[in-house]
Amino acid sequence: MNPVKIRNVEIGTGMPKICVPIAARTKEAVRKAAENIKETEAHVAEWRADWYDDVFDPEKMRETLGILRNILGEMPLLFTFRTAGEGGEREADEEEYLKLNLAAAKSGLIDLIDVELFTGDRVVKKVIETARENGVKTVVSSHDFNRTPPGEEIIARMRKMQDLGADIPKIAVMPRSRRDVLTLLAATEEMVSGYADRPVITMSMSGLGSISRLCGEVFGSAMTFGAAGQASAPGQMAVEDLAEGLRLIHKGM
Repeated sequence: MNPVKIRNVEIGTGMPKICVPIAARTKEAVRKAAENIKETEAHVAEWRADWYDDVFDPEKMRETLGILRNILGEMPLLFTFRTAGEGGEREADEEEYLKLNLAAAKSGLIDLIDVELFTGDRVVKKVIETARENGVKTVVSSHDFNRTPPGEEIIARMRKMQDLGADIPKIAVMPRSRRDVLTLLAATEEMVSGYADRPVITMSMSGLGSISRLCGEVFGSAMTFGAAGQASAPGQMAVEDLAEGLRLIHKGM
């Protein structure tokens, strides 16, 4: 396993790192959320740009990214535009999505960028290429809000992300039963033990899957997502509760 180091944070070693999303409509709300995150135990901040009202205004986007960079300092910043089909706040056609992500990757203001696997190989490869040229790491992601796929499909998606060049493959699925949560955890362990040469992020969503947000150190997920204000996905717990749970599990290992 080759960890991914971003600024002073090493993803893939020790306890899972905590990422806290910023899901806000306006520049001032984004600013306040970032200031709040700085007071928590978060390791990484994620700007969920799909929540931002002016997301498709290049000048306002760059201005707000600059504000985030200034507030966060050495805390790594993950840029994410989550499409409606994968649980996000708005839709974008392929070219809008690509243009937005390429601009973010070239901005010099972010450390990580999320690109969705199902936007297609062309888009994913272009974002990865541009990110790499600008010193930005990529999270290639897949979110299934309807079900938990079979374990072999979960693994196949993550292996494809790895093959495409993702620095960190990520998958989130919706459980319909306790057995679904076990499917996600078992697939995570198999991916990490048998195929991954880099960190992976996995989670089972909703309250039913909340255990998956805590036990990454046991099964192999290198990052978990918590809330400091507006949650961006079902099942996110408060960052302080998440941090305490991670410490308890780490202490017992």
